[in-house]
Amino acid sequence: MFDNLSEKLDKALHVLKGHGQITEINVAETLKEVRRALLDADVNFKIAKEFTNKVKEKALGQDVLTSLQPGQLMVKLVKDELTELMGGDAEGIDLSGTPSVILMSGLQGSGKTTFSGKLANYLLAKKNKKPLLVACDVYRPAAIDQLHVVGEQIGVEVFSDRGNNDPVAISKAGIAHAKANGFNVVIIDTAGRLAVDEQMMNEIANIHKAIQPQETLFVVDSMTGQDAVNTAKAFNDVLNFDGVILTKLDGDTRGGAAISIKSVVNKPIKFIGTGEKMDAIDVFYPSRMAERILGMGDVVSLVERAQEQFDEEEARKIQKKIAKNKFGFDDFLSQIQQIKKMGSLKDLMGMIPGAGKALKGLDIDDDAFKHIEAIIHSMTPDERSTPAKLNASRKKRIAKGSGTSIQEINQLLKQFDQMSKMMKMMQGGGGKKMMQMMGAMKGMK
Repeated sequence: MFDNLSEKLDKALHVLKGHGQITEINVAETLKEVRRALLDADVNFKIAKEFTNKVKEKALGQDVLTSLQPGQLMVKLVKDELTELMGGDAEGIDLSGTPSVILMSGLQGSGKTTFSGKLANYLLAKKNKKPLLVACDVYRPAAIDQLHVVGEQIGVEVFSDRGNNDPVAISKAGIAHAKANGFNVVIIDTAGRLAVDEQMMNEIANIHKAIQPQETLFVVDSMTGQDAVNTAKAFNDVLNFDGVILTKLDGDTRGGAAISIKSVVNKPIKFIGTGEKMDAIDVFYPSRMAERILGMGDVVSLVERAQEQFDEEEARKIQKKIAKNKFGFDDFLSQIQQIKKMGSLKDLMGMIPGAGKALKGLDIDDDAFKHIEAIIHSMTPDERSTPAKLNASRKKRIAKGSGTSIQEINQLLKQFDQMSKMMKMMQGGGGKKMMQMMGAMKGMK
């Protein structure tokens, strides 16, 4: 996520991060490089120039040159200004209606239909809502089918009327169905086009006028850069939407859309899409994103994701097993599953301060655990619970069954043994302290 921008900003700020003499001249040179990095990320020239001018003004106003740690203070100023540029504070969505109606808008190919499903899944799983998806794309039959597939995948009902070509009538009928059947949120997926045109704008405006939604969200592909910002402006002029959804932030994103869009349309980014899976949706926190762009990681989001998968009862059971030397491969497999539920490995590593830079150039595959899972699944229940029983003939059988080699099995056993010893050592004070820390962090959202 924003790897190229992060690298260029790091280089730009490198001089100021050191302990050499900081002068007004090299501050100006540094900010010139910062502006260049922003322009390379497809940030609007005017916005990039205003950004660096504000940082310079604040830097000179706060006596950065004479401070004890000028480099760190300068990085903080850049981070604070980035946060402000992207919206300042996180903003939620309005769920006050009965039902709450959310209108989704955007161009074809932006990921609008998929994100409608992600949003429904988020509201169902995390907000305890009962959402209804409404298919209003009457031009592309595959869109209706796609929404039904998504609905089945997440266990959310989809309302559609294939014989009706009037999206306004379908949206009204969908809301009536929701009221009659106890749904408290309605998410309306509308048609998109390959480019902004008058017909599409009139249609979405008519739907908006007819249903008066609590929230109108504009979905945009973050990989389209400055074009995304221009499209957002065109939609906002017609709809006056409430917020922006940035999709495909897990791809080769330069970052221009995320940084520029709030400044151009004066509407907050509310959610971001970070992968293909239905749970790959995050609330957009400008400060956390600024920290990630500057290579500071995002520990708060990492802890929050861990908390969602953290089962205290399961953790206590595992602690007891470790204490009795009974921690086996079934327990290890369970831990792997919890990590996988937290999101893509590349995204998780990006949340660890410094990890993005350290792992630059490495291809972190989301299937990295696949061969480990295959090896464990090829073991008998007895072998999983007692790894010491894995002799040469058993290893040969497991290697054949998992499509791996005996060397890979030996490597896994060695790593498992080292991990077990480390966990055993933590059983004293360290393990208990970690449990206490996890508990304390639950109140730090």
